Amino acid sequence: MNKTACFLEIFKKAEKRYKSSNVRLASEGWEEPWQTLIVTIMSAQSRDETTIPIAEELFKKYPTLRSLAGAQYPDVLVVLKSLNYNRTKARHVIACAKVLIADHGGKVPDDMDKLVRLPGVGRKTAALVLSEVFHKPAVCVDTHVHRIANVFGFVQTRAPAQTEKELMGLVPRQYWSRINPVFVRWGKDVPGRDRERFLAKLAEK
Repeated sequence: MNKTACFLEIFKKAEKRYKSSNVRLASEGWEEPWQTLIVTIMSAQSRDETTIPIAEELFKKYPTLRSLAGAQYPDVLVVLKSLNYNRTKARHVIACAKVLIADHGGKVPDDMDKLVRLPGVGRKTAALVLSEVFHKPAVCVDTHVHRIANVFGFVQTRAPAQTEKELMGLVPRQYWSRINPVFVRWGKDVPGRDRERFLAKLAEK
């Protein structure tokens, strides 16, 4: 069995196991595209369970993109104080809001190259926004996707950017955007790098 077939066999089992999960991920469930983008910036190196209520508080205080763009750094920092890298993230979310208004008419761009030029946006964030907001095929590689892909030998990579490139060559396009939500939920369920523990989780009823 080739690697693509192996991936699809495992992925379909994982998708069946987690497609009905009620675990909310940080990028899910927001009304406005700009909110999804801002939350995804905030969620880097932070748990979704921590990020979501902080984002809800932020958007209650700043309900529009323009109000966030006009926010004062100390005020945003107070809201983000429980997040990892809160100082950098506070600067980024304000700067990103400003750039969206100044350069994009208040709209979130639907292009990878334009997204990664926004403050605080890397390829992982851009891919997640393309997938969640615009329903475009994109492989979003976070720590869970990177770990699982290596545990099962789908890739042999050291960096998420390498994993993204390898998975794009390995996995049919129609599956790209489905990888992240499934593997993230699976990864949250199984710490470490024990392949058998991952498989055991898929076998649970």
